[in-house]
Amino acid sequence: MAIYAIGDIQGCYEDLTLLLDYAEFNPQTDKLWFVGDLVNRGPDSLSSLRFVKKLQVAGTAQTVLGNHDLHLLAVYHQLKKNNDPAIDELLNAPDCDELIHWLRKQPLLIHDKQTGFTLVHAGIYPHWALAQAKEYASELETVLRSDQYLDFLKHMYGNQPNSWSESLTGWDRLRFICNSFSRMRYCQPGGELDFDYNGAPGSQQNNLLPWFDMAKRPCENEKIIFGHWSTLGYFKEQNNLQLPDGIYATDTGCVWGGKLTALKIEGTGKNQKIETLSIDCPQRATPYNK
Repeated sequence: MAIYAIGDIQGCYEDLTLLLDYAEFNPQTDKLWFVGDLVNRGPDSLSSLRFVKKLQVAGTAQTVLGNHDLHLLAVYHQLKKNNDPAIDELLNAPDCDELIHWLRKQPLLIHDKQTGFTLVHAGIYPHWALAQAKEYASELETVLRSDQYLDFLKHMYGNQPNSWSESLTGWDRLRFICNSFSRMRYCQPGGELDFDYNGAPGSQQNNLLPWFDMAKRPCENEKIIFGHWSTLGYFKEQNNLQLPDGIYATDTGCVWGGKLTALKIEGTGKNQKIETLSIDCPQRATPYNK
């Protein structure tokens, strides 16, 4: 049995099927993990959602929520304007309500004790231990699955607060949790989140650090799989960037004409084997909305 942790699909369903064929994925024995951003910008968000939902119901797949998935929830409820033609197809589909109801109940964090891996979309805030990250993810997941769901979506957007305090309450607290799991890339030295720059490490201002390069991270000994950061994927491939041990970046920019990548995990403990599989996606060089 193998587990395939797959980077941001963003509606590139055809590329996903090609990657799974290339990886020789067997739905009878293998599992799929998705880092979120199942939808938006690519040509077939509807098929992407249907595929992951079907496999999850069958016990073959798991996914976490990404920022584009959360944005879809807001668009569905007409809290944000849609500017992606492929999303219109999803919104008009006969099973749209069912898909949205399923999507909003997906987690922000999955920790697999057997393999020792943690799956998130953007990362784990560098001042949080794994136990804290689980707790804070659960806080927001509870709201997304409750009667407060629409109220949260109305307060979800914004960059403040940009630093964590346990004393944060209400929408500010939930917004910070949401931004950390779904939008984070760089931090200021004091741990403040920075959303103004998304380029590859090495091109940022001197005071910014990738979240995984922050000193004394409580999760520095954890194995974390994430996506969200397409320029990080390119940077790693082109410039031999060495990520810290236990950090696995899987967004290699399929929707931008890059690659779609899967991290293949086999076994546990000392016998665990990890392999990276990718396919080229040159036909996706012009997403619908940038």
